[in-house]
Amino acid sequence: MSVSQFTIRQPDDWHLHLRDGDMLEAVVGHTSANFARAIIMPNLVPPVVTTEQAAAYQKRILASLPDGHKFEPLMTLYLTEATQIADIDAGAKAGLVKALKLYPAGATTNSDSGVKDFDKVMPVLEHMADIGLPLLVHGEVTSPDVDIFDREAVFIESVLDPIRQKVPNLRVVMEHVTTSDAVDYVSSGGANIAATITTHHLIINRNAYLAGGIKPHYYCLPVAKREKHRLALRAAATSGNAQFFLGTDSAPHPDSAKISECGCAGIYTSINTLNCLAHVFEEDDALDQLEAFASLNGPAFYGLPVNEGRVTFTKSREPVVFPKKFSVQNECVTVFDPGFLLYWQNEPSNAGGI
Repeated sequence: MSVSQFTIRQPDDWHLHLRDGDMLEAVVGHTSANFARAIIMPNLVPPVVTTEQAAAYQKRILASLPDGHKFEPLMTLYLTEATQIADIDAGAKAGLVKALKLYPAGATTNSDSGVKDFDKVMPVLEHMADIGLPLLVHGEVTSPDVDIFDREAVFIESVLDPIRQKVPNLRVVMEHVTTSDAVDYVSSGGANIAATITTHHLIINRNAYLAGGIKPHYYCLPVAKREKHRLALRAAATSGNAQFFLGTDSAPHPDSAKISECGCAGIYTSINTLNCLAHVFEEDDALDQLEAFASLNGPAFYGLPVNEGRVTFTKSREPVVFPKKFSVQNECVTVFDPGFLLYWQNEPSNAGGI
């Protein structure tokens, strides 16, 4: 049955890059206009590795919010081989640190400080399991002998599953999953594992950036895969399964960094994510599942209350227009183009909060 209007609880973004400095100032309002909360990625330069650094970063985020916006940055620490259990405890007990992020060294943007020897972080992981602090994983191996399209599946088999066998009570979010392998693993993994799915991975497959010429604004990590994997992600996101929820992985880069001899990975979706999602869920006859994916499943896994605010979507007769680019100092950032017109619009809402 077709509808022209529906309302959901205000969503959250469970995987977000805000960067810092001028970029932070330019992008944070796009998220706070639509989301009540977001899990903030710690891969700055230098990375956010201590509770003190996370507190300082949170203050910078809050200071950058547009007037009148209500938004809660949920802070994470970058897991390194030098991470201290006492510092994790301090951050968790203060309510500041909501998770730790595992980047295999060299896996993605600013991940050079990531973990190389997983045995060295096992005491930290065991303590995280004891206190119920989630581990967020960038699920790719970085060995040069593993094909880039196989990195996620190999990570599950060679890294993630062994960790979970050793620390079965560890709560894990496998972030920005891109394969049917990951969907199947999470679906059968029990209550202690969940996954985020990005907006763009629901929409693009690898043809988007490789067919008809290389298109750097569709290049991200993990890379989009074959169509069968995209369809598996769509099925998971629209299923209502509480183990899957929205994490945009919205990642701003100036165009000069995207269009270069060694272009940066990242797609910027914060402006039009909700509109894209409404299109996707309508296309799959699953608008009744959008609230679970965007607003309910994430808080349930993190043990947080759902938002009290509501967002109403209305289907317009004319396409909703978004900027193709926006300026940051003397640079431009390109906004994700889903490749189709968007007719679902929502009024930015900050009335409800949590």
